Amino acid sequence: MEPLMKHTGKVAVLNRINVDTDQIIPKQFLKRIERTGYGRFAFFDWRYLEDGKPNPKFELNQPEYEGASILIAGENFGCGSSREHAPWALGDYGFKIMIAPSFADIFHQNCFKNGMLPIRLPYKIWKGLLEQYEHQSRLLTVDLQEQMLTDDNGKQIPFEVDQHWREMLMNGYDEISLTLLLEDEIEQFENQRSTWLQV
Repeated sequence: MEPLMKHTGKVAVLNRINVDTDQIIPKQFLKRIERTGYGRFAFFDWRYLEDGKPNPKFELNQPEYEGASILIAGENFGCGSSREHAPWALGDYGFKIMIAPSFADIFHQNCFKNGMLPIRLPYKIWKGLLEQYEHQSRLLTVDLQEQMLTDDNGKQIPFEVDQHWREMLMNGYDEISLTLLLEDEIEQFENQRSTWLQV
């Protein structure tokens, strides 16, 4: 994975509570064997009309949100099924960072494991940020190293991320990368194990 330390991007707002993973990526699109290509199906039932045309009433179809890489979402975002395809779809759509008052636990972990940063903010702070960015094309800077959000007026909002996940994102590690950091110790153990088997 690519390291994620500091990112400035356009913000989109999806002010809906309890957005579940079946809305993020409907089950009929889970037949692919790759991790890529899911972005065009993200929010499919909300995003498109029955004739396949974009739904002009869907929040993320608004022109001011085109090219957004930061999503401000509602409470309990990513609830429902634990499918890892949900962060795959959001990442392929273009989102790197999501901000919400709360996330479903498994979805929250799956985001980190796939190189995305989910940020939990206290409700009042989240509400103020949402109102600031709703229906506007504006930028936000997310500094993971400093754990700080900075809007385009210079206002700063601190946030906290678990140290384990923070280190993983900042170094671009996935779980395989973490295992390979211990390659020397693993090789030493395997060498010792071969002598044990000879006894």
